[in-house]
Amino acid sequence: MLDWLIQPLQYPFMVRGIIAAVLVGIVCAVVGSFIVLRGMAFFGDALAHAILPGLAVGYLMGGGDRQVLFWWALGTAIVSGLSIGAVSRSTRIREDTAIGIIFAGMFALGIALISTVRSYTVDLAHFLFGDILGVTSTDINLILIFSGVVIGLIFLFYKEFVLLSFDPVLATTLRLPVRFLDNLLLVLIAITIVVSLQTVGVALMVAMLITPAATAYLLSKRLPVMMTLAAIIASFSGIAGLYLSYYLNIASGAAIVLTTTFIFLLVWSAQVLWQQKSKKLD
Repeated sequence: MLDWLIQPLQYPFMVRGIIAAVLVGIVCAVVGSFIVLRGMAFFGDALAHAILPGLAVGYLMGGGDRQVLFWWALGTAIVSGLSIGAVSRSTRIREDTAIGIIFAGMFALGIALISTVRSYTVDLAHFLFGDILGVTSTDINLILIFSGVVIGLIFLFYKEFVLLSFDPVLATTLRLPVRFLDNLLLVLIAITIVVSLQTVGVALMVAMLITPAATAYLLSKRLPVMMTLAAIIASFSGIAGLYLSYYLNIASGAAIVLTTTFIFLLVWSAQVLWQQKSKKLD
């Protein structure tokens, strides 16, 4: 058993992958908790796909350089997130409609840009499904820095975000800067998505944001506990997923997402059985 655990750690890319998975798991859990509480799952999914044009332009500008891709993706994610907020606030269009419009437009633009360069399709799989085993030390430093910024800002404005999530009317009555806080949360979600991109990719990004937080929500109604449990679940899923990908020779991003989905189904099933048992006892 010990050999089974130690063997993958002999490879530096596995060690870097595990570090990245834990860091990404923690920041996704913290941000994802607010996404679950505010019912913003569709926003997270749309924003993850809306960064595609930024990836395409970054590839064209930097020839595939990861640092260039990161900054272009970050800029695109922030612009897309703020655009969704602006459209939904300034017109009679509902937020989910605004999300659909921006998401579809940005995704189509990304596909159009991608179609102009044939060689780009070879690298596209890394962005769609993640390339955590290709994480470099520089990537880890970027993840660490931006994850720290995101978590730091969330805890700095923790009380305001909580009030805005549970009672936006009271937040407005207390004259909190609601629009600023909404925009700040959108930006933090955008940063989290770009930071996590290399771990599970565009296609599976929403799972890391939503599933651990949703699982923790089933286990606790207190937000600090929910965040802690979500971080543990996400980190464990990242590590377990990497071990599964190593021994079963499957895609790392998919293995991580399948692990966190399995944990959710396990917790959900246990709760359903417990509720049924309680009803019978009553």
